[in-house]
Amino acid sequence: MASLLFSALQIKDIRFKNRIAISPMCQYSSVDGFANDWHLVHLGSRASGGAGLIIQEATAVAPEGRISPEDLGIWKDEHIEKMKAITAFIKSQNAMPGIQLAHAGRKASVTSPWKGNKKLDISNGGWQTVAPSAIGYHDEETPQALDKNGIQKVIADFKAATKRAVQAGYEVLEIHAAHGYLNHQFLSPLSNKRTDEYGGSFENRIRFTMEVLEAVQTEWPSNLPLFVRISATDWADGGWNIEESIQFSKILKEKGVDLIDVSSGGLVSYQKIALEPGYQVPFAEKIKKETGILTGAVGLLTEAHQVEAILQTEKADLVLFARESLRNPNLGLDFAKALETEIDWPKQYERAKKV
Repeated sequence: MASLLFSALQIKDIRFKNRIAISPMCQYSSVDGFANDWHLVHLGSRASGGAGLIIQEATAVAPEGRISPEDLGIWKDEHIEKMKAITAFIKSQNAMPGIQLAHAGRKASVTSPWKGNKKLDISNGGWQTVAPSAIGYHDEETPQALDKNGIQKVIADFKAATKRAVQAGYEVLEIHAAHGYLNHQFLSPLSNKRTDEYGGSFENRIRFTMEVLEAVQTEWPSNLPLFVRISATDWADGGWNIEESIQFSKILKEKGVDLIDVSSGGLVSYQKIALEPGYQVPFAEKIKKETGILTGAVGLLTEAHQVEAILQTEKADLVLFARESLRNPNLGLDFAKALETEIDWPKQYERAKKV
């Protein structure tokens, strides 16, 4: 049986050589939002390691949209130059470079993980966070509820960041609407208590993300793939759920989104998740089968035969790897060997192809 994991996937004008994608993973290694050689080597090694799509980490559309002071950003033109080098190298490896545009909202202004993920107040290099409503993630400093002007600024930031992403050479753009960041905060009734047109009903809660999408589409070429990452459920009572995710995905498909990158959780600290291998795959499957949109599966996926089975049973169209790709940048090369599938290796590594 031919491997589906190593079959090509055509989305609009882009042909991915296989169904292996590297998830956006924050590296907390930037100064003032600039990419550097760490990002080039990190992303480039996964391209030379055989993945078909490399999605750059959550890239902040504004300084206040960063999770930490060390987050990557694309809020000014000067950020473009190094990113051009990164996308050029990824393409040289017959892989496709993607970028995830993000705004952390109330989860912004914290230290990097190895510094404890601690809230940074303004006196310690932090900044005023914003959110749909003045509700904190923990018990920390309360975020500022966005007014109409603030909402329009964020939407304009996404638009400007998209224009820069095109200039930098990315071939896939993903809007981050998952993991408790700003778009997700608007979607969920647990974090959105607004009483205007951006809160309350399902239609109102999705309005902000739909307006972000519309702004992005004015700059993103219509012939290139456009993804949205969502959290299919908040894993908390009264929160965003799979039924709303299905309804939302139908609307996103109608509006021109090509693929839903299906994750879950991250909105509230009291979420209760039953972790097990492939625990999020049923969400991707349900959205795919009930809407007809392409989906990406993610979450504790570590073995070649495990992910091949996901594709063979039509539970998803693409498989995204995060922690496993941190452990092994050569996922594509190793999985091809495990599935007894012949693929091209980088010429520099070919002498290691056979023992």
